[in-house]
Amino acid sequence: MGKKLGLVAIFLVLIMLAAYLGFDRLGGNNPVAIRKIETNPESLAGRNFSGIPQDEKLALIFQEMETLKGLHPGTFIHTIYEVEPGGKLDTMIVFIGINQALPLGDLKFRKFEEQSYLLAKITGNRWVMPGPDTVKATLENYAKENGLSLSGVFIDKIISEDEVQVIAPIR
Repeated sequence: MGKKLGLVAIFLVLIMLAAYLGFDRLGGNNPVAIRKIETNPESLAGRNFSGIPQDEKLALIFQEMETLKGLHPGTFIHTIYEVEPGGKLDTMIVFIGINQALPLGDLKFRKFEEQSYLLAKITGNRWVMPGPDTVKATLENYAKENGLSLSGVFIDKIISEDEVQVIAPIR
């Protein structure tokens, strides 16, 4: 009986070690790199969405922004969650757009007056990246430690599948 228990314990330790190494290899232990940028956050052109995450309209807006991104080299998709959903059927309010200095057609234009912002860079596989609340708390702690006051707006800038930047304008 003692031998079986020892083998089970060794097996569990090996499984936990493999899981940790996989998590680390995917970037789960990558730190959130934060730096202060001394310029206005980029203006955005996009659309607002209010509804549940599974709504087809949300996917259509993302597809439209992907198309615009392709037509405007050097742009990235940005999202600003006014209300984040707690679950699949909860209502969310989000702005989805691309960085654009001037308004585009019938898109809503958002310009930021703040003179500086914090930029958090998050890298790793999307399955192991820290969640939005964790990144916001990290930015808020950084601001507090450095005597800065954030505006309360957090802009997610999607660079690639393995990199997201979060922009937090400073008042």
